[in-house]
Amino acid sequence: MDNLLCDELLQEIFTRITNSSSSSSCLSVCLVSKRWLHLYRTSKTSLSLRLNLENSTIQSLSPFLANYPFLSSISLILSSDPTKSTPPFNDHLLFIVSNLCSNLKHLRFLTGPVSTNSLISFSNSCTLLTSLTLFLARPLYLNWVAYFSHLKDLSIRVISVDGSDQVRFGSSGLCLDQEFDAELGLGSLNLSGIRRGDLGFGWLWRNTKNLKKLQLKSCEGVGDGGSFVSFTTCLKGIQEMELRTCRSIIHGILLRMAENCESLNSLLIYDGGSREGLLHFITNCRCNLQILDLRLPLDLNNDHLLAIGMNFRNLSILRLQSCCLVTGEGLKGVGIGMNSSNLEELALINCDVVERESGLLATLGQNLRRLRKLDLSHNELLVDKEIISMLVSCNGLIELKLRGCRKVSSSAMVSMLKNCKNLEFVDIMNCCGIEVDVIEMFLLNSLRLRCIQVEECKLSDAAKKWAEHKFIRLVA
Repeated sequence: MDNLLCDELLQEIFTRITNSSSSSSCLSVCLVSKRWLHLYRTSKTSLSLRLNLENSTIQSLSPFLANYPFLSSISLILSSDPTKSTPPFNDHLLFIVSNLCSNLKHLRFLTGPVSTNSLISFSNSCTLLTSLTLFLARPLYLNWVAYFSHLKDLSIRVISVDGSDQVRFGSSGLCLDQEFDAELGLGSLNLSGIRRGDLGFGWLWRNTKNLKKLQLKSCEGVGDGGSFVSFTTCLKGIQEMELRTCRSIIHGILLRMAENCESLNSLLIYDGGSREGLLHFITNCRCNLQILDLRLPLDLNNDHLLAIGMNFRNLSILRLQSCCLVTGEGLKGVGIGMNSSNLEELALINCDVVERESGLLATLGQNLRRLRKLDLSHNELLVDKEIISMLVSCNGLIELKLRGCRKVSSSAMVSMLKNCKNLEFVDIMNCCGIEVDVIEMFLLNSLRLRCIQVEECKLSDAAKKWAEHKFIRLVA
């Protein structure tokens, strides 16, 4: 049989195995013969490696990568603290990658900071690169981005490393070699760890004119004092915005978003906000927001929810997490004010208001009958009666998550089976009251179920057999 299969056919088979099977299946393929091992390696286009901070890593990486000549995606991660690795070590690793992987399109280089010269050299070797994730150390200068002509997705994590060489700056507040204009093709930008005094970002904002997605995480600023003006011009075409732990700058960003983000359709804000700034954005923005995801325990209240119900009537996805200051009045205002035919997904994760106020979920269910996805995870005191009262109205659900709802029992599962006949995905991890026999019954009688997340110990042999027979994926 081995002689009958040509190399091309075997490579196609191995590609399909790599994309759909477990690592054990791939390992079994490699052990068949040297020919199969060689063909498996040449068919592989994606690789993820965890490296040690040792010279042996550099020595072994080159011959290892030489076995994979057609890689288009690589992820390199350091097993220890990346701030302890030196630029010469990382530059050498980057040089090896550029030498052996000229077809590279996606690179996650998370071993530590690299120098500008190594990045410019890398751009000459890997001309097809479209996605890049890496660490940079202060002081920053970003002119190397212009050398990657096909780069669309850039992610930079700024870290502080002792002993960094200082860079001379010009009068404009930019590095001298950055005082030029470039037409950057970036569509997605992810920045983490920016401080107020970080120079050079003004150049990046000014030359990024087609940005569609912007993510800021743990940022205290958007660059030096003059960067905010250039930053505002980037907001005009933004469609997706994510702000995580950016409390010191969130107010100013939200005010400018209200004035400039007319194309915005997705907004995420986690851990740190401005009550006034958020309310101003909701009531004054002119965008047609489709997705809103908020985790603001101390900053989100009923005023915001009522404003969301009034101003974001076409919202299709609403996710709320840890809403400590929200009451039933606010959530009812969302359900009543919003166009219920458009809202397809609702998440109320760790929102104790659904536990405190009896009948709230029933009211929401009556107003949001078109829901397709519902997530009530980590509401530990939520009881069956409340969930069942909502499921009676939301009988079109295809996805339901109750992870961590410890008081939920088998009665809720019976209600799912009775009312939600289109369910395809169910998450009941850490639901202590759901019993083994009910899960077995659920798997047997569900018509469209494709995946269920539940503890291994709650899956009987019969349940596993039915899942295999009906092609239902079990995730423990």
